[in-house]
Amino acid sequence: MKAGEQGQILAVNAGSSSLKFGLYALGARHPHLSGSFEGLEPGGTPRLKQAGQAEQALALSAGQTPFDAALQALQTLLAATPNLRAVAHRIVHGGGLFDGPVRVDAQILARLRRFEPLAPLHQPHNLDGLQRFAQAWPGLPQIACFDTAFHAQLPAEEQRYALPPASEEPALAGVRRYGFHGLSYDYLNQRLHEHSARARASGARALLAHLGNGASLCATRAGRSIATSMGFSALDGLMMGTRSGAVDPGLLLHLLHQGWDAARLEDLLYRRAGLKGVSGLTADMRRLRASSEPRAQEALRLFAYRLRREAGSLIAVLGGLDVLAFTGGIGEHDAVLRADLCTGLGFLGLRLDAEANAAALGEAIRPLHAAGSSIEVWVVPTDEGSVAAAQAAALLHFS
Repeated sequence: MKAGEQGQILAVNAGSSSLKFGLYALGARHPHLSGSFEGLEPGGTPRLKQAGQAEQALALSAGQTPFDAALQALQTLLAATPNLRAVAHRIVHGGGLFDGPVRVDAQILARLRRFEPLAPLHQPHNLDGLQRFAQAWPGLPQIACFDTAFHAQLPAEEQRYALPPASEEPALAGVRRYGFHGLSYDYLNQRLHEHSARARASGARALLAHLGNGASLCATRAGRSIATSMGFSALDGLMMGTRSGAVDPGLLLHLLHQGWDAARLEDLLYRRAGLKGVSGLTADMRRLRASSEPRAQEALRLFAYRLRREAGSLIAVLGGLDVLAFTGGIGEHDAVLRADLCTGLGFLGLRLDAEANAAALGEAIRPLHAAGSSIEVWVVPTDEGSVAAAQAAALLHFS
């Protein structure tokens, strides 16, 4: 039987300027068609990128937006697709309402819109994309798959902030730590269990590092999330590409007293901080590595320090460490950063294989630990679409 004859799921991730897609046959781990559209920001030049093919510029007709052009091109690509059963969407924030995938209707979409202020770089674009797909494929199930769902069962002490209960302060209703990058962590968890006997062991303690333009850490015990660096929003924790990560709340109060408003604070913390803000150059780790500018080097040192500091706190929560895994654009490709963290954890008996680390370029899952290391180290190229497609198929009882 050819791929897809039993049915296929289209997994998509709509961003502010891009649309990633993968077409998965039911039960398949890997997509048999995948790629991304770039340049989808207002006024942008839309382009289609597919592995092994030359980049293709898309023509815009009169009145057509770049996203319109991308959606039209995707419909053309899928015109001969047999038995397309659903579209699975990566949605960053499900709040406390959704701890698993859900078929989206107008009412659920409106409820998800309420979380846009908590993830302004992602949630509005995720939901706009979902709405456009529903219009383009009316009647086809649109399934929301949430980054927060992997962390839905965090221990109470991990969820709680040291604030009064909502019964005393109603404005604090729903204020808790949620955690993000859950589709990626779900995928890492699955792949580690396939490749590592230590990860499969009862009570295995793992630290998962999703490091990209957005960055976070997740501590798991026996494959279950017990702590994570991101909290109520996708802003907390590690320094990121343009996001600050954790800052003293007193700093925000100070800026408010200086006359700043919420919009200016949001712009600073989400768009003008992180690697780009510290370096004054870029959020691109590759360009920073190639730069000799003092501020670029300062940004690299701070990123590595904040990673090591946050890792130490989560390892303390775990009570030790058995497995460390890297993923994301930086985690999969930046051997220098991986080596820096592993050196910093050397006091735990972690020993990195320098040759294996230097050779790992994100093309396949690889072990990076040296013989005799007390901790296994892996690099795992992530595939959030695979998890979203599987979740959608399970929700709709496809087999």
